[in-house]
Amino acid sequence: MNFLFAWRYFKAKKSTNAINVIAWVSMIAIMCITFAFIVVLSVFNGFEGLVKSLYSSFYTDIRISPVKGKLINLSEAQLQQFRSNPAIAHFSLLAEEKALLLNGDVQVIADIKGVDEHYPEVSGVPQKMFRGSFNTGSTDYPNLILGNGVENALGLEADKNIYPLTVYIFKRGAAVNTNDPYQSASAANINTAGTFLIQADIDNKYALTNLSFMKTMMGLKEDEYSAVEIALKENAKPDDVQRALRSMLGSNYKVETKYEQNQSLYSVMTMEKWATYGILTLMLIVAAFTMIGGLTMLVLEKQKDIQALKAMGADNGLVQKIFLSEGILLAGIGAGAGIVLALIFCWMQVKFHLIPLEGGTFLIDYYPVQIMPADFILILVTVVLVAVLASWFPSRKAALQPIELKTS
Repeated sequence: MNFLFAWRYFKAKKSTNAINVIAWVSMIAIMCITFAFIVVLSVFNGFEGLVKSLYSSFYTDIRISPVKGKLINLSEAQLQQFRSNPAIAHFSLLAEEKALLLNGDVQVIADIKGVDEHYPEVSGVPQKMFRGSFNTGSTDYPNLILGNGVENALGLEADKNIYPLTVYIFKRGAAVNTNDPYQSASAANINTAGTFLIQADIDNKYALTNLSFMKTMMGLKEDEYSAVEIALKENAKPDDVQRALRSMLGSNYKVETKYEQNQSLYSVMTMEKWATYGILTLMLIVAAFTMIGGLTMLVLEKQKDIQALKAMGADNGLVQKIFLSEGILLAGIGAGAGIVLALIFCWMQVKFHLIPLEGGTFLIDYYPVQIMPADFILILVTVVLVAVLASWFPSRKAALQPIELKTS
């Protein structure tokens, strides 16, 4: 019944035109903020999904590395346990170290990862080749796959470079010669075979070559590695596999999931999204003050109706519910219109790329959008909560009006 009264009050012509104007202003404000809520959060979801997919190309489901130092020891028995684990699809052994790359007079420091033949099965880097081919070569004839940023810093094109690069890598356990540091490092010539393009943080830092060449350059023993990267089967749960590997390997090995390898990145993205949600909620609260003004004026206009309802037996609770319903109705219409407009806009952005990304330096040239049902629930709950709080004060004032009986 209370919603019936609220609907009649919404449609009815008011004696003061300002009440209609304020009501429409409050609805339009809520519509615009709801529209902004959905669009902005959907853009955040789009960028988050894009960044996660890019990082997923380089960071694997599970990574095993040393807790202290730079190396881990893995026996053949332990490797066999990896192979027999039903949750593990593939794993790749790595040897990684910082190196100095020389292209004539140009010097660039990069992290070089030596990867084995199983690396394409655990990583998406081969699918992110920008030029050339993913060919890491052999021990005697190594090839280097450069990140796009490393390639630019060296001033070459990897698939067209005629002269090999010179690479310097410090050997494990070698004494540092302060007079000539190059004497403490292994040096070799290495050809470039291709370039990968994933994300600036990765492209500016890494280069890839084959495992056997890196182990020779670093002076590693047969069972010494820098890390193991693991790809899980589709139905495997990373947390369960992580616990099993920790139990198997012991406390000297660090076993990280994909999230833990990039925890700071995911934390920053989550904080940015919640900060945006907080700012938009504050805007919604400001818009709610318009609703408070409109409902207060409506209460003043409907004093005779309130008196009549109470005279017929309506209690304070019913009167309050009527005006609470009026506030929820105004917010609901505004929010509904905002949701519809936002859905249309997001669909058009995905279909026609209405708003482009300026600069042309990113992998895509338009703002990505991803609509998530959880965002709709969060936005609707927020709008309803703010509407109820905004309607509480004028509705309470209406409910507490005393019955005034006229006597002749």
